[in-house]
Amino acid sequence: MVKVKVLHFRSSSLVESESFKKICTFLKKNPKNIKYVIIISALYHITDDLIKCGKLASKKNKDYKKILKLIEYKHINIINELFNLKNKSCIISNLKKNINKLENICDGIFKVEKLSIFSLENLISFGVLNSSYLIAEKIKEFDLKVKFKDSRKLILTDYEYGCSKIDLKKSYYNLIKFFKKEKSQYIIFPGIIAFSSEITPLERGGADYIAGIVASSLKADLLEICTNVNGIMTANPKLVSQAYTIRNISYEEAMELSHFGAKIISPTTIQPVIEKNITIKIKSLFEKKKKETYIERINVFKTKPVTGIYGIKQISLITLEGSGIVGITGFSKRLLKKLSEEKINVIFIPQSSSEYSIAVGIHEKDFLKAKLVIDNEFYIEISNKKIKPISIERDFCIIALVGEQMKNMHGTSVKLFSALGKNRINIRAIAQGYTEKNISVVINKTDFKKAINILHEEFFEKKNKQINLFLIGLGKVGSNLLDQIYKQKNYLKKELKLKLRVIGLANSKKMIFKKDGIDIKKYKYYLDKMSYEMDLKKFMEIMYEINFRNSLFVDNTANIKIAMIYENFLKKGIGVITCNKIACSSTYDYYKKLKELSINFNAPFLFETNVGASLPVISTLNDLINSGDKIYKIEAVLSGSLNFIFNKFLEKQTFVEVVKEAQNSGYTEPDPRLDLSGIDVMRKILILARECGSNLELENIYKKNFLPEECFNSTSIDHFYNLLKKYNNYFNEIREKTVKKGNKLRFIAKYENGNAYVGLQSIKVDHPFFNLEGKDNMVLYNTQRYSEQPLIIKGAGAGAEVTASGVLSDIIKASKY
Repeated sequence: MVKVKVLHFRSSSLVESESFKKICTFLKKNPKNIKYVIIISALYHITDDLIKCGKLASKKNKDYKKILKLIEYKHINIINELFNLKNKSCIISNLKKNINKLENICDGIFKVEKLSIFSLENLISFGVLNSSYLIAEKIKEFDLKVKFKDSRKLILTDYEYGCSKIDLKKSYYNLIKFFKKEKSQYIIFPGIIAFSSEITPLERGGADYIAGIVASSLKADLLEICTNVNGIMTANPKLVSQAYTIRNISYEEAMELSHFGAKIISPTTIQPVIEKNITIKIKSLFEKKKKETYIERINVFKTKPVTGIYGIKQISLITLEGSGIVGITGFSKRLLKKLSEEKINVIFIPQSSSEYSIAVGIHEKDFLKAKLVIDNEFYIEISNKKIKPISIERDFCIIALVGEQMKNMHGTSVKLFSALGKNRINIRAIAQGYTEKNISVVINKTDFKKAINILHEEFFEKKNKQINLFLIGLGKVGSNLLDQIYKQKNYLKKELKLKLRVIGLANSKKMIFKKDGIDIKKYKYYLDKMSYEMDLKKFMEIMYEINFRNSLFVDNTANIKIAMIYENFLKKGIGVITCNKIACSSTYDYYKKLKELSINFNAPFLFETNVGASLPVISTLNDLINSGDKIYKIEAVLSGSLNFIFNKFLEKQTFVEVVKEAQNSGYTEPDPRLDLSGIDVMRKILILARECGSNLELENIYKKNFLPEECFNSTSIDHFYNLLKKYNNYFNEIREKTVKKGNKLRFIAKYENGNAYVGLQSIKVDHPFFNLEGKDNMVLYNTQRYSEQPLIIKGAGAGAEVTASGVLSDIIKASKY
């Protein structure tokens, strides 16, 4: 028995002469025992060009003549590349005749200044008639038995201008009758056209529908649609770069996805083939790898609940509510019937347990029309105040999860709501199809792309979670952080299934953004050549506009202005990672507010590096408290820079020499006065006290100064160093007293009984702080559980590299939120 295969080559697969050659080569290689019915669309973009010609002509714009010339040139160019001299002249002659007809139609439109539906349909028909004719002529050159058949004589319509509906009964009869007599192996049909008393193109996508009707009438073994994409994807690849081809999908799933924005296939194409159980194959003509989708009746159990995620961006919600709705039979029917009569498509009906209101989702372009229709239909009820005036909410979008197995697998809805909630996306309305093959949510349209990527990652991308970073501060800590992210990227992908992408970067002068990620090795080049002037407000605005899922703001500065905008990020659900101590050591109210925002908006706020660089000082303290331990006392050396300075100072160098060495080594802040004033240590012990539950303010901390008062009044860093030289004898005296006693100098912070203290102390040999070397920090936690011996945390507490590693550690922790 001869098998029948119906092929449709869409416009997107007919780009150039090479496309025609590929089609012919493809057909020649196929088995001889198969009959091929081939539906051909117009050349790529030709239909759009023809419509544009008609519109320009109707506006008395002679530019339509230029477009006609381009259309003619494109076709002639393909003919010249495609055919030999023997056939070329005859084919070009045929094209010229059709071009003349086109010119006559456009000239007529130009004269009457009106583009009628009839004229438009005649214009559009040119594209498919010519492309299908070219394919038929090219196949003949391959010595294949081919028949070009005008589909207008077989597929008939109930014709109304601009709204052609195929008469299926008559069309099936004509097709069956024709194919019983026709013995050619290859039969070419022009697409998008049907015939009644006039030429009648169907709506866009109509050629797929024709292919479905032909396949159904012939009980074909396969309907194959060739295009420029790799079948149906798990999501729109223009929105989700990680989307991939769905290999097998049911008829019902395909129709659901189509309804919610998957334009690759139309439900009308699927309907004719379902009864005959004909498989639809969608593939790219240009893709060498076999990435294709089969739409068929699937009985095999799928392991994943969700097959695809799609959405519609421009949605309005219309709501009617009032006591006059309660208990009234047929109210919903009346509303939906009126919208249907006015050809307003209802996309979505949210679920509600209340009789007090009814809501529907429609295309945003229809909202004014819908308002007029509903206001008129329910005028009496609104006038009598039985129902409230119609409420219209705009700027929404709808996103749908589609999958056969959602009804059989638990937790899909929970994952959907949790994933969106974690990323601060508010759901306005919810619906689930009666077949339980889809769950739909309405959200703000500004979150459209972000939400689809979040859900795609949740349901399809279990290998790597993508974290999008926006960093400010590219000094020693910032540059080290970027270097560590680059060096660790392979490990993070392999072991933690984590992909870190830097989307935004800024220093004090410039900023740069790249939505597909900044190449870390080239960030200096980008800042130099492709950056904007740094503007903190603009930086925030661009972040919000990009609106990526799993976004983190990373502050590597000591800037007070930046510290004061953390709340804006947290309110947007954007996590904040910071080594900047200013926010957590500013007013207690602001500290508390940031902590509460982090909880309320489920946005991580991590600042481990505020105390002890990469040492687990804060996390250990939190673990102790969260597990029920009570903190009695904290003693700590919290300044790696001061510890370095006082250790070096005991080695006979002058005090000013040691301070300069610490600054040059990157152990102090750029302005060493901040370290030597003790303010940095005060901020650190304040943060630890607050993490213990204290509401201390910075001014409540007692500080014992070791610098002469004049040093605090220095006007510059150079002036400060000059003053240190001036008081050289004073510092030498402190050293001599300490060495004489066999002690060591340590700048200590203490928190006990709700009070905090910082100051320089002479430490005896039996104290844990005595042997603290170099730039190390040490923290002693005396607690209810660690009462006899304190819990000790010790290690490097200063330096750009260790601080950067602490920031990276917080980024990794935040990724698990």
